[in-house]
Amino acid sequence: MSAPTTSRTTQLATFWLDGDLYGVEVAHVQEVLRAQKLTRVPLAPPAVAGLINLRGQVVTAIELRERLGRPARPAGADSVVIVVRMHGEAVSFLVDGIADVVHVDAVDFEQPPDTLDGRARELIRGAYKLDGRLLLALDVGRAVAA
Repeated sequence: MSAPTTSRTTQLATFWLDGDLYGVEVAHVQEVLRAQKLTRVPLAPPAVAGLINLRGQVVTAIELRERLGRPARPAGADSVVIVVRMHGEAVSFLVDGIADVVHVDAVDFEQPPDTLDGRARELIRGAYKLDGRLLLALDVGRAVAA
């Protein structure tokens, strides 16, 4: 008789960014919106795309392509806004497209490879092996704080 196996699953909201699949814990996601009008902030860091008026609440919009060191979104391509909550504050990420909510198992998780360097290494918790692709798990806290 074999010992019962325990698995720990996590729900991730997934999204596309520069052709790769990323995920954030569903518990952090407040909502997902179509492209929103941004108000630019003078002298803000390059990753701060601007501010969004979310039903009267001013929310900072972070361009994840810039934060992860990816090339800029092609001209004319709209972003999707993922509003997340960290420590009671709303912050939004601009991504290329939204995907599904998936359940991932801790046994499929791998730490980021040593060959990954730069800004992305600091912001990626690791990768989940899915059928035929990898899902990169974003560290929401670091992505917001960086």
